[in-house]
Amino acid sequence: MPLESEPADPIAKGIIPTLKQSWHDLFIWKYRVVTTNETTGEQRTEWQSPKTPPNPFTLFAALSLRDWAFFTVGFAAWTVDAFDFHMLSIQTVKIAKYFHTTNTNITGAITLTLLLRSIGAAGFGLLGDRFGRKWPMVVNLFILGVLQIGSIYSRNWHEFLAVRSLFGLFMGGVYGNAMAMALENCPVQSRGIISGILQQGYSVGFILVACINLRVGGASESWKKIFWIGAGLSFGVGFLRCLFPESRQFLEARKSGHANVAPGAFIRETKRMLMKEWKMCVYCSILMSWMTYLGHTTQDSYTTFMLVEKEVSRSEPVCYLSAY
Repeated sequence: MPLESEPADPIAKGIIPTLKQSWHDLFIWKYRVVTTNETTGEQRTEWQSPKTPPNPFTLFAALSLRDWAFFTVGFAAWTVDAFDFHMLSIQTVKIAKYFHTTNTNITGAITLTLLLRSIGAAGFGLLGDRFGRKWPMVVNLFILGVLQIGSIYSRNWHEFLAVRSLFGLFMGGVYGNAMAMALENCPVQSRGIISGILQQGYSVGFILVACINLRVGGASESWKKIFWIGAGLSFGVGFLRCLFPESRQFLEARKSGHANVAPGAFIRETKRMLMKEWKMCVYCSILMSWMTYLGHTTQDSYTTFMLVEKEVSRSEPVCYLSAY
């Protein structure tokens, strides 16, 4: 094992050399760091030991009541977003019976939602950078509530599919601004652990839908009740966000002239990033594709699988309370 501050081989360049070096470093409880001598400007690669993880209670205590309030609203917005998405996946069988279509068509609506999600994320991300975190998020949540009501009053499967496609666009816009609201007002040293907790809003939304689905029963029209609840939650969190001020960090960035990000500048910076870090982008895309494939294939079709393939009674709680 290398000693503290022991010189290390330079960081490899190229795909194959980097792969070999990373595989070797995987079994060493230290990591390579490039340090620069402030006097001479000389760079040196050395081994350094991982820092001792901070006490999580200390990180929690660093947040003020105001910080926790902002985090709670951001968490609630992400939970509502997940709730709205899982309303369809958990009630696939009921909605298919109601519209006299197949379960496959219903899951096709889920696919459309996910495909259009990235477009909404980019659009509302730009709006959030240009106009602030508050009002784009409020408008986003209100539109989601309207789309839930539109889903309820769809007269046929095609109208329902069209509304759910629009839902996918606006669903993608929630997480970015919700995350910004929760983390921008959080002390820097606490953002790691807080971001992990924030992500669990997705699971909380899933569990809420599962519990409510047990309560409303298995009648084909009962899916509308959950959509009404989802609409109410979207409007409620949207109104709650109205009570909070704009992000302090965004206001400071606007004063310094760094807040107004034009779409053209965003595209240019994205191109430069892709040219420089294309290998990391490819790796992250493959990694996240695998993770979401695993998550959505087991999670989104679990209820349908248990009801149709395994013929489990709807009274069995295990049919709905699967963990993500």
